[in-house]
Amino acid sequence: MELNSIEFWQAHRPILVTAAAIPLLLWLVLRWKIPAFAALIGVSLVAALAAGMAPEQAYTTITNGMGGTLGFIAVVVGLGSLFGAILEAGGGLPALARMLLGSRRGFGGQVITGFIGLIVAIFFDVALIVLAPVVLALAQRASKPVLAFGLPLLAGLAIAHAFIPPTPGPIAVADLLGADIAWVIVTGLAAGIPALLVAGPLLANALARAGHLPEARLDHLTPQDDVEGVMSGRTVLILIFLPLLLILTNAVLAIAGVAGVLAQVFAVIGHPFAALLIACAAAGWVAASKPPAMRERVNRGIMDAFVPAGAVILVTGAGGAFKRVLVDTGAGAQLADLVLHFGLIPILLGYSLAFIIRVAQGSATVAMITAAGLMAPIVGGQDLSPMALALIVTSIAAGASAVSHVNDSGFWLVSRIFGLSEVDTLKTWTVSTTLLSLVGLVACLVLGVFA
Repeated sequence: MELNSIEFWQAHRPILVTAAAIPLLLWLVLRWKIPAFAALIGVSLVAALAAGMAPEQAYTTITNGMGGTLGFIAVVVGLGSLFGAILEAGGGLPALARMLLGSRRGFGGQVITGFIGLIVAIFFDVALIVLAPVVLALAQRASKPVLAFGLPLLAGLAIAHAFIPPTPGPIAVADLLGADIAWVIVTGLAAGIPALLVAGPLLANALARAGHLPEARLDHLTPQDDVEGVMSGRTVLILIFLPLLLILTNAVLAIAGVAGVLAQVFAVIGHPFAALLIACAAAGWVAASKPPAMRERVNRGIMDAFVPAGAVILVTGAGGAFKRVLVDTGAGAQLADLVLHFGLIPILLGYSLAFIIRVAQGSATVAMITAAGLMAPIVGGQDLSPMALALIVTSIAAGASAVSHVNDSGFWLVSRIFGLSEVDTLKTWTVSTTLLSLVGLVACLVLGVFA
């Protein structure tokens, strides 16, 4: 019996170590408040050594995993942060919101408010702080509760934050799983738009009819008026869609098998690096034409943007190191065999892993990257289509968006901005994130039939 136990341990050592590493990671983050970057690196090292790696090999694996991941992620997240900073500091986001909303005040205005959140989100907190006064002004004009427009905006921001590149989370997960960015944009929109409608305007109206839509308190905010020198709403909209259009056009030409000069040109400018670089250059050129005071504000915004970007880059790199440990120790192959043996659907598995990690530790980004690290060896051993890979990315995003509660910084930001009690935030924001997560999962499962 003792011999059988030893044999079992030797045969399944990598996956058993991984099974212990996940709760260890959560324990370090939750109980001891260790930063996610340090916890991921530490757990990666412990897991590598416990799985039987020599010390030199363990350090090499972690170095290669982090370096290989950051080669792509650091550039995209850095450029995406720079682009978002120029738009935010240029003051054009409220102008874009006013342009898109026009005179719409009813359900149409609520839907448009949600799509504004979907369009403008680079970093959730920045976009919410900038657009909250716009929501206040809109609610006052429509004589409706603030959350009638606030919930659609929040749903749009949450979906953009997790589902749709060029925000950092889906970019990182796509890279870890080897998914095509263009397909992730397509599946993210396909799953995100119905999730937005259900978790935003439909939920807000249902709560209002039932008398359960709390009154937000925004006394600390004042509606924003037009400020001289800001970017126009039309300009901001063009700048936002510019990189997405370049990336998608390149993907469409590749899928269609188009060759020649046009395909070669878009192979260069349609890569995420070049597309975001072009968008940054265009936004910078627009900002340079503004008054000196506005240009100084843009410069300050650019410097501030690299602080959250740096945190995302480090956590993503650590997630890549963790993934590489799973691959090199053989735990990934054993996980893949286990999944295939039980017939688990990768979409459901990715969603479940991200859901559990999200509820346990709060951060959507950490949940996405950790789940992607676990899923990478599993999907790597299967012959999946580009669409199927992208749907797994989106399902992970959906799971990582669920049940925002008191361990999530976004929960407290929503509570503070809208002046809600903890109970009211749970009844509105937490319900909204759970709904958008479930609708996103259902959409991924339906789309998976065609992948």
